[in-house]
Amino acid sequence: MKVSLGSLQALGRALMLPIAVLPVAGLLLRLGQPDVLNIPFIAASGDAIFSNLGLLFAIGVAVGFARDNNGAAGLAGVVCFLVATFGAQALLVVPPSALEGVADNAIGLAATAYKQAALAKLSVPIGILSGVVGGQFYNRFANIKLPEYLAFFGGRRFVPIVSGVAGLALAGVVGLCYDPINNAVDSASRAIVGAGGFGLFVYGVLNRLLIVTGLHHILNNIAWFIIGDYHGVTGDLKRFFAGDPSAGAFMTGFFPVMMFGLPAACLAMYHAARPERRKAVGGMLGSMAATSFLTGVTEPIEFSFMFLAPALYLVHAVLTGLAMVLMHALDVRLGFGFSAGLFDYVISYNKGHNAWMLIPIGICFFALYYGLFRVAIQVFDLKTPGREPEAEQAAPAPIVGGTRGEGFVAALGGAGNLISIDACTTRLRLELADPTGADEKALRALGARGFVRPGARAFQVVLGPIADTVAGEIREALHAPQRAAEDIAPWLAALGGKENLREIETCSSRICVRVNEAGRVDAEALQRLGARGVVMAARDVLHVVIGPRAETLAGALRGG
Repeated sequence: MKVSLGSLQALGRALMLPIAVLPVAGLLLRLGQPDVLNIPFIAASGDAIFSNLGLLFAIGVAVGFARDNNGAAGLAGVVCFLVATFGAQALLVVPPSALEGVADNAIGLAATAYKQAALAKLSVPIGILSGVVGGQFYNRFANIKLPEYLAFFGGRRFVPIVSGVAGLALAGVVGLCYDPINNAVDSASRAIVGAGGFGLFVYGVLNRLLIVTGLHHILNNIAWFIIGDYHGVTGDLKRFFAGDPSAGAFMTGFFPVMMFGLPAACLAMYHAARPERRKAVGGMLGSMAATSFLTGVTEPIEFSFMFLAPALYLVHAVLTGLAMVLMHALDVRLGFGFSAGLFDYVISYNKGHNAWMLIPIGICFFALYYGLFRVAIQVFDLKTPGREPEAEQAAPAPIVGGTRGEGFVAALGGAGNLISIDACTTRLRLELADPTGADEKALRALGARGFVRPGARAFQVVLGPIADTVAGEIREALHAPQRAAEDIAPWLAALGGKENLREIETCSSRICVRVNEAGRVDAEALQRLGARGVVMAARDVLHVVIGPRAETLAGALRGG
C-alpha cells in the first residue's frame, strides 16, 4: 500500500474520532476515585474505555477512512481487530518462567492472563492497523459484484469477510513475531523517554509545526498511547490515569501555552488592532481565547497568525518546546483526556504532581507571549485581525436561504464544486473540483479562521470546535431540493443530454447510468465537474464515482 502525505493526513483525521471519547473516560475515571466521589462503578466505567482503546481505534479509524463514513467499515475494523488479537493470542508462546510456581490446575488461566497482558501492550497499534484495513477495504470492495450464486456476500457484506482474512495475516505477524515487535517498541519507548528534556523539546516543537499538515495527531498518538509501560499500560496519557508517577511529561508542557500563552496572544492582537476595528474583532478574539483557556483547542488562534507571521509562529513552536522542558525540569506532572485546558486541569489536579505551579508559570508565559506578540505586530506591521486594509476585510457572507450550511456551499463554489465533505476537531476537510472557486473572504465572514491547501483538490477551512457541526449543515444543504437542482445542466450535457439517459440509480458513492448512446458521454467533462472516476461497466451502463453527494446528484439528474 503506497504511503503518501494525503494518506497520512487521512490517518491523522481518522484518529480524532476515537480520541473524542477520551474526555468522558477521563471524567468518569476521576470522579469515581476515592479522593473524589469514591464510587467504584463510575471509575470502572471510565476504565472500561481505556481498557478497550484498541477496539475503539479499530472502529473509529475504519469509519474515518471510509469514503462516506459508513458503519460497515467500522464492522470490518472490528472483525479484523478481533481476528488479529485472538489469533495472535493463540500463537503466542508463554515462557516457562511466567508459569513458575503456578499450581497445575491454574496453569491454563495463568497462560491466558499472560497472553492477554502481552497483547494489551500492542492493542492500540493493532486497533489502528485494523481500522486502516477496514476503511481502505471498504473503499476498495464495497461495490464488488460476485457471481450470482455468491451474490448475497457481495457489496458491503464482502468487506468484513476480506477484512477478517487480513486479520488472519496480522495475527500471524503479531503472534509469531511478538518478541521482536515488543522489544522494538520497548527500545523505542526507552530511547524517547530517556532523551529527557531534549526529546520533550523536539516533541513540543514538532507538535506545533505539524499542525498545518494535520500530522501532529499521529505524533500525539505515539506519545499518548504507545510510549512507556506501567504494569502493562502503555502511552503517556493512559499511564497517567493508571497512576504511573512518571507519566505526564508529554502533556504537562501544553498547559502553560494553551491556558495562558495563546490567550495572551489574542489580547495582544486585540490591543494592536486599529481602534475603530477593536469592537469588530474583540468578540472573535475573546471567543478564541476562551476556547483555548477552557478546552485547549488552539488552532483558530494559531491559524490567525501562522501564515501572516511564520517567524512568530516558529517562536510559538519553540516556546511550546521550552514549556515542555521547563515543566519537566520543575517536576510538574499533569494530564488530560482531551487537551490542556482548564477543564482537564481541574480534573487531573489531584492526580498530578506539583500542579499548583502551573499558575505562576502560566502567568510568566502570559507576559512572555503578550510582550512578544505586541512588539512583533507593531515593529513588523503584521496584518493580524483588526489590522487588515479596508479592501481586504471580509465581505458579507453569501447566505442563500438564510442557513449557515447554504452559505458555506455558496462560498465554496456551489454544490457542483464539492466532491467530499469531512471534518476533524477544528477543520473542515474538503475535496473541491476547483479549489480556486472557494471565496476566502466570504468564508471568513462565515467564521473561518484560516485555510490550508494540502493537495491539488484538498482544501481545509479552520473553524474551531464547530467544524463537525458545520460539515453536517453543509451535507444537509446539499440534500435540500433547491440546492440539488442547481448546476445540473453541465452534468446533463456531459452525459449526452437528457434524452440520452434511460435509467439512473445510485450505489453507495457512485451513479449508475444506463444510456442510449455511450459515444455521446464526455468522460473528461464529467471529471472536470468533479467525478472521481468514470467507468463503462457494460456497453450501455456507465458508472460515475461521485462521493457522498451521489444520491443528491442522481435525484437532480432524474428531475432535470
